Amino acid sequence: MTPPVSPISRERSKEIKRSSVISTARQVRVLSRAELTELTGLSPATLTPLVRELIAEGYLIERGPGTSRAGRPRAMLEFNPRAELVAAVALEPARISCEIADSDGEVIAHRVVRFSGDIVDTVCRSVPELAGDGLPALRGIAIAAPGVSSGGAVRLAPSVGLVEGRPVGESVQQRLGVPVVVDNDVNLMAAGEHAVGAGADVADLLLLHVADGIGAGLVLDGHVRRGAGGAAGEVGFLPLDPAPQGHDGVGPFEERWSANAIAERVVALRPGRRPVRPVQTLVELSRTDDAAARYLDEVLRAWARLIVACVCVVDPGRVLLSGAAAQLDDPALERIQALVAEAAPATTEVRRALLGDRAVLHGAISYALSAAATGLPTLLPSP
Repeated sequence: MTPPVSPISRERSKEIKRSSVISTARQVRVLSRAELTELTGLSPATLTPLVRELIAEGYLIERGPGTSRAGRPRAMLEFNPRAELVAAVALEPARISCEIADSDGEVIAHRVVRFSGDIVDTVCRSVPELAGDGLPALRGIAIAAPGVSSGGAVRLAPSVGLVEGRPVGESVQQRLGVPVVVDNDVNLMAAGEHAVGAGADVADLLLLHVADGIGAGLVLDGHVRRGAGGAAGEVGFLPLDPAPQGHDGVGPFEERWSANAIAERVVALRPGRRPVRPVQTLVELSRTDDAAARYLDEVLRAWARLIVACVCVVDPGRVLLSGAAAQLDDPALERIQALVAEAAPATTEVRRALLGDRAVLHGAISYALSAAATGLPTLLPSP
């Protein structure tokens, strides 16, 4: 006697078949029912109610008949990318940047919101407001934080008031009821550059981001690597000498070679207003000032040593300079490339990142789309 199939098994089987139809339609975009049957391997009897259901939910749109060389033209189905929306949120000092995108990654709404009270409250209020009528189609949220993230908890992010671990991802997920991904902002920059930027043509890369601090995002075999505790890429904490060094979310290397440190030195070299683009200002000053030229060479040598140290461990093949480091002019970029080539044990190409401030949100959109595609109840990155 055949044992009865449990309701849970039937429900799971239907969900797998439904996901197969959605995934196939998303990839092909426009196709007939017959083509959908062929590509998914599902029988017409199984496919018909699923297609009817997905049309009612807005995933599929019925179009007119397609072209046919023989016989009657078949009615066509088109995948609707607006049926699945994702939110990308970047935590920044005193504010968040939030975008809503469809499953093609096309941004349909953008807003910058200043913190008014708690970070979680701000995110949970801003995302639904920005999604508006599209809130029922929201399938995933990705949050970029300027610190260490593990399991959705954020720590060592003093610029946004998160030094100790706090379960930001879990809190947002519980309140909004959709899968949430939380990751370090530099990891998301690396993911964005790998998806649509200066690393789109390679499987391995390291992105070095210089701002108030210094961090690195590592992509190996096409996947962002976070490490056992989510702290992979925290190169700003590289020790400069063997003496014990504590920290309040700021590492010794970034304390000396970050954009903040460079801005202070530029002001000392040329008294006046603190520069908004300190590396660019230093490069310009170095053309006429010997002291500035010597300091620029110190900066380039320090960044090159950091890159070589990373190359010795992970051999990324390509390094992208982001943030203030992307302000280097061509001669300075060639200089840092030469310094790396001189000392690195493997061939390493150094380039500027392409996406600038958009890299975080491109990476967040990519993460959120992955969360939506899995259909899992949670997608908080573990180490």
